[in-house]
Amino acid sequence: MARTRYVGEVHDSPLHGLPAAALRAVLREGYSRADLRSDLLAGAVVGIVALPLAMALAIAVGVPPQHGLYTAVVAGFVCAVLGGSRTQVSGPTAAFVVILAPIYVRFGLAGLLISGALGGLILIALGLARLGRLIQFIPHPVTTGFTAGIATVLATLQLKDLFGLRLSAHPEHFLERLGSMLAAAPTASPYELAIGALTLTLLFALPRALPRVPAPLIALPCAALLALLLERLVPGLDIATIATRFHGEIDGLMINGVPQLPPLPLLPWQAPGAAGAEFTLDLATLRALVPGAFAIAMLGAIESLLSAVVADGMARTRHDPDAELLAQGVGNLLVPFFGGIPATGAIARTATNIRFGARSPFAAMTHALVVLAAMLSLAPLLGYLPMSALAGLLLLVAWRMSEAKHVAHTLRVAPRGDVVVLLACYGLTVVFDMILGVTVGLVLAALLFMRRMAEVSHVRLVSPDQLQLPEAVPPGMAVYEISGPLFFGAAQKAMSTLSAIGTRVRAVVLVMESVSVIDATGLVALESALDALAQQRCIAILTGVQPQPAALLERAHVPQRENVRVCANVVEALAVARGHLANLTPSLLPGPHPPARPT
Repeated sequence: MARTRYVGEVHDSPLHGLPAAALRAVLREGYSRADLRSDLLAGAVVGIVALPLAMALAIAVGVPPQHGLYTAVVAGFVCAVLGGSRTQVSGPTAAFVVILAPIYVRFGLAGLLISGALGGLILIALGLARLGRLIQFIPHPVTTGFTAGIATVLATLQLKDLFGLRLSAHPEHFLERLGSMLAAAPTASPYELAIGALTLTLLFALPRALPRVPAPLIALPCAALLALLLERLVPGLDIATIATRFHGEIDGLMINGVPQLPPLPLLPWQAPGAAGAEFTLDLATLRALVPGAFAIAMLGAIESLLSAVVADGMARTRHDPDAELLAQGVGNLLVPFFGGIPATGAIARTATNIRFGARSPFAAMTHALVVLAAMLSLAPLLGYLPMSALAGLLLLVAWRMSEAKHVAHTLRVAPRGDVVVLLACYGLTVVFDMILGVTVGLVLAALLFMRRMAEVSHVRLVSPDQLQLPEAVPPGMAVYEISGPLFFGAAQKAMSTLSAIGTRVRAVVLVMESVSVIDATGLVALESALDALAQQRCIAILTGVQPQPAALLERAHVPQRENVRVCANVVEALAVARGHLANLTPSLLPGPHPPARPT
């Protein structure tokens, strides 16, 4: 029988959230030669898969392909060493493209690298504050909506290279880019479309025919061979490749394609700015970069922890979310100083890692070393990869990322409020950006939550039969039951029932056995109701108070109020109420009173 392997036995222990939680757990349990062989094989396969993906994702952002490789090497290794998941593989991901591309257009490579470093600092703060488990409280319609929106934008951006379009401009926003591509439609190349179509066909067909062989390992070389053949057969044909699209100068020599060098240290603010201009780092620029950095951190946290959850389900392990956030933060803080773009946990690469037998973080570390070895040995050959083939690869990534069937199912069966949240997140992410989409989605989800809490929280007048009391409630007394937590949005509606208490009532018993939690808004609503009862010369007897509400009421000195009593159960509360009614003067008793005698 399979056994679940825990990164940390107790999440509240002093070791929880410390760096390298997964690696320490593996070494503590014992690491064998068989485990090492499995990790080396899995890491080699994932490295082969990650190689073209890292280049394609960097190109989708707008930067030269080597920057994606630097990310896979540096961030992939660091996050594996320090992370909280045994089998997580980190690197550049498709989700980041819609955030990073506008930053690159506006601020250049320097702004992109600095945004990544700032995002890393935010992730480190989240990890140190042990907020990893709070990510799971982000509503599902929000994550589904912005993920589908990101997939739509990513797929649309690939049309340029898939059709070989020659654009006159590269606008920052989605609708403007789409208009630019439509205007460039006459420049489409049927040859580049044929190469992209061949790539997509092989990527879809090969996993069924050869499930143990990474499909890009066959599809991309075939696309490169087809491009070379077409250039020989068609006079004057120029197929866009990595070597023809990207150039760089190293030690005075012009390099086409990917430099045959490892990631080298650099200062991010010394990299080129927008359109190759000199970058100026000042306070105003930092302020402008902070929103993008926050989006990088939030998306990095969400995607890395979702990927870790997927890995747990596949490998029967349990990750440490705070250690994983800390690792992602350190990785994103370091990688810009080696020319890498932001990274996070990659679900597809993590799943491949597990399917090929990964046992520990050593597999992800091996994947980073394989990418590095390929850079140093195969860089000239990588330049022959057609841009349309890489666009086809990213189209497949976008399709899988969209989870179109799941989105359609959610739209069909989910409550109307959740559908509105999903569509709002999707539309705003596509038309504007992910920051606005997620922000509006969370606000809508919060309002929806408030409405639902108002529906389940209420105060109702109850009868002796409902409470199974041995005798009737005497005149001048009323018994109310408060049901559901008193949260913001629900508390005011629930407590408003008490405002309808008539002037003939002198004692109110509030049964609070079903109130598990009271927040600040609920406390204010309850205090307002108690004030109104005091003005009517009516006492309130609280019974069945749960631990959290009891502690909050004690801090607010509610039990010390002159018109408040606290009892352990309803029977005791009714006895207190009867005693209070018995001690009232005739003028305060309920019911008709004799007329006052003339003076």
